[in-house]
Amino acid sequence: MTQPIIARFKLDYDNFKLDIDLALPSTGITILFGPSGSGKTTILRCVAGLQKAQHGFLQINGKLWQDSEKNLFLPTHKRPLGYVFQEANLFPHLTVSGNLQFGLKRIKKSCNANDLQPILELLGIDHLLNRLPERLSGGERQRVAIARALALDPEILLMDEPLAALDYKRKQEILPFLSRLHQHLAIPVLYVTHSQQEVAQLADTLVIIEDGKSLAVGPISETLSRLDISLTQDREANTVWPATIIEHEIDYHLTRVDFIGGTLSLPMIDAAIGTKLRVQIFARDVSITLDLPNTSSILNILPARIIELSDGNNGQRVVKLEIEKQILLAHITRKSSLLLNLQTDMSVYVQIKGTSIVN
Repeated sequence: MTQPIIARFKLDYDNFKLDIDLALPSTGITILFGPSGSGKTTILRCVAGLQKAQHGFLQINGKLWQDSEKNLFLPTHKRPLGYVFQEANLFPHLTVSGNLQFGLKRIKKSCNANDLQPILELLGIDHLLNRLPERLSGGERQRVAIARALALDPEILLMDEPLAALDYKRKQEILPFLSRLHQHLAIPVLYVTHSQQEVAQLADTLVIIEDGKSLAVGPISETLSRLDISLTQDREANTVWPATIIEHEIDYHLTRVDFIGGTLSLPMIDAAIGTKLRVQIFARDVSITLDLPNTSSILNILPARIIELSDGNNGQRVVKLEIEKQILLAHITRKSSLLLNLQTDMSVYVQIKGTSIVN
């Protein structure tokens, strides 16, 4: 039976205090999310042993890496981890193959191309082995950096805003490869970002960090919909649903997907029937009606039940709804809420614009 990651760190320096106590899954991608300066990277550095917390306890895979009460602190080079930074930091004079082999030589591990083949295929870089870094795109360089970290056979993979240095096009290039990580890796990934798009597409578990403390921890669907955190008030507030492609309506350039509470029509997705994906729905693009509309330009109209309401900023009301067992957020005006007399446990219909759904 796998054991959770236990990370407790307290440190105080340069007018910044970190005080976190986390129990995280030993598989999947856990994202540390929050604004710049909130402490996300500091947590990652503490896990890596690059930063020593005055008071710390860290257990990975059932093994103690730090216990300040026992004066135990495993140095970085003795921690079986992989670390991916914002910049790929590849050696410019070495080919992709040479960069992958360099780290292995340092830890005195022999490895050939066949051993690395699953990693190369996972990240789509097997055709790049003989190229120098100058002949790679930014996304390709970062994929090589991830492969180099995985080649060390780590017990945990740490990723510190690996897409921050890339433009939008390169981010879209690499995101599908990162999405595969939680499907294929047997090790946990700790991933730092302040991008909600990366949270929606990658996170299995979400940790919201603010001012050196964890405000919320849990599965992404639960954490994104908590009305007691400011994230749900934000214009980018959203919910994420797992879904499966069931049909392509070629004539209308639409794709239909199945989720736990029904089906949705989305703009055409270039993927095969049966493909599993994530659907990100922004709260600002969800409207509520008391009766089933007879005619509407919106294709996605679903029955729902209100489970919670909260007043937001600037006359906004946040409505938390349930469709079967799937949670959905809606941002509406307070006036609309009063005119409809919305109450908890009320049955309503939600309208979701197909063009607003991001997959």
